[in-house]
Amino acid sequence: MGKLVALPAAHRALGIKARDSIPFPKDLQFIVAVPDLVNSTAGGSVSESLDVDLVLGVESSCDETGVALYSGSRGLLAHRLHSQVELHAEYGGVVPELASRDHIRRLAPLIRAVLDEADMEGIEVQGVAYTAGPGLVGALLTGAGLARSLAWAWGVPAVEVHHMEGHLLAPMLEPDPPAFPFVALLVSGGHTMLVEVRGVGCYRLLGESLDDAAGEAFDKTAKLLGLGYPGGPAVAELAGRGDPGRFRFPRPMVDRPGLDFSFSGLKTFTLTTLKKESRGLDGEALERLKADIARAFEEAVVDTLVIKCRRAVQQSGIPTLVLAGGVAANRRLRERMDAMMAEEGGRTFYPRLEFCTDNGAMIAYAGWQRLRAGERAGPEFNARPRWSLTELLPPGGVPSRSALTP
Repeated sequence: MGKLVALPAAHRALGIKARDSIPFPKDLQFIVAVPDLVNSTAGGSVSESLDVDLVLGVESSCDETGVALYSGSRGLLAHRLHSQVELHAEYGGVVPELASRDHIRRLAPLIRAVLDEADMEGIEVQGVAYTAGPGLVGALLTGAGLARSLAWAWGVPAVEVHHMEGHLLAPMLEPDPPAFPFVALLVSGGHTMLVEVRGVGCYRLLGESLDDAAGEAFDKTAKLLGLGYPGGPAVAELAGRGDPGRFRFPRPMVDRPGLDFSFSGLKTFTLTTLKKESRGLDGEALERLKADIARAFEEAVVDTLVIKCRRAVQQSGIPTLVLAGGVAANRRLRERMDAMMAEEGGRTFYPRLEFCTDNGAMIAYAGWQRLRAGERAGPEFNARPRWSLTELLPPGGVPSRSALTP
């Protein structure tokens, strides 16, 4: 049995005021239970030899609150996600302060829900993993604060997880996961990068966006076309009704060597085309034009990503491609990538659609990989809004120089 820690005390430690959060039912108080026989000195007192199997993962880097329980022996046991799309929709994008406050409201109930779903008590958890960056600093701190508090209270180790490493490893949660090594395209609202993956923590950056990420370009194009937020699904839906032959947009940077991306010019081309072609149009004619522009834009982004991925696969000699991140849910992108990899004699792997966007399951899995190798967070906790993927080391080891640099 464990002793109870009153939630008001936890709230004071996290700087949460009554007006900032939804009242928690009394049965949530057990979440912060301390096992009787554990030396619960802050900063981690658990033996490095602890065999970590059951890990709680917490994701709060942007506008999704994700929590999951992962077991190394049994797989993913439970996961819950709260999306803030409706909260931010009226603003056309994520408002950091609102995101942070909503994470505060949602995290404890989600933790309660996953523990109930897995039929477990908090004191059975053997490790806590949380997203430490990159992301919105306030949002990161809410998740980090609660995760570290729980780890301290339960007397278990905590570990920081890189958000993009979570996305990289998300396909490992599938029944048929990819084997190392593989080439990964991480494509989301904040990142577009090609990475050679030799193992957990062994990442070589092959190319990245020099300006807008692909997902950001989708969001900005959606705004130009008067569509809702989030922009990616809205543009894709409209593109499905467009004429693929009416416009051909440029494929940025495919005419030069290298694997970097650039999508800001494509957004400008979209705006110029819309202004030029929409003169004198309204009603149904204007809507058809918008659909045709959306189709041309989507084809340009998808074609650019496919060309660069083909180049990366050919140059690396690795016949396995992983797609991850929110844009990896795009149906047209998946179709084209599958066809390209079939031509190359290789195979494409994806996370399930619900794990393309931010989620706690990928954080729990990535954290389990690091915790089981003995990695532990130090006594301090930090939010890292900017954190390069290539700064990571393998769990319990030091990579060769070639694993970190092109």
